[in-house]
Amino acid sequence: MASTRLDPIDRKILAELQADGRMTNVELAKRVGISAPPCLRRVRTLEENGYIRGYHADVDSHELGFEVQVFANVGLGSQAEADLSAFEDRCREWPLVRECHMLNGEVDFILKCVAPDLSSFQSFLTGELLTTPNVASVKTSLVIRQAKDAPGVPFDVLEDRLAKSA
Repeated sequence: MASTRLDPIDRKILAELQADGRMTNVELAKRVGISAPPCLRRVRTLEENGYIRGYHADVDSHELGFEVQVFANVGLGSQAEADLSAFEDRCREWPLVRECHMLNGEVDFILKCVAPDLSSFQSFLTGELLTTPNVASVKTSLVIRQAKDAPGVPFDVLEDRLAKSA
């Protein structure tokens, strides 16, 4: 388990930054119980080692006029690695596709798409996604309501698991 290479202070730093990535280093150091200089060194090391991939604002898509969220289940005609990679590359080019996950099971990929309105999504669906080489099927589900949107990982579950294995 990769997380076992991190000590409890590193994991606490990650948990605190996941909850509030805008806090100052001084506040972060206070929350994790160390002084500011070693806290900053630890954060930089966590960034360099890939545990922290970036810092982002959690924007409200509805406030910005993106009223439609859709999950698209995509089946491909071929699952050869080159074809899977080509589809993933194409997904990275589409602005409306916010997430792309390859799955095991009946469908090959699930895409999370965000659009300003239904007609914009429909244009993307019929003009881009359905016409992409190797796309054999697409089934879409329109999001009616979102009950939870928790970013990152559940650090409390990780800490419990590590405590049980110690």
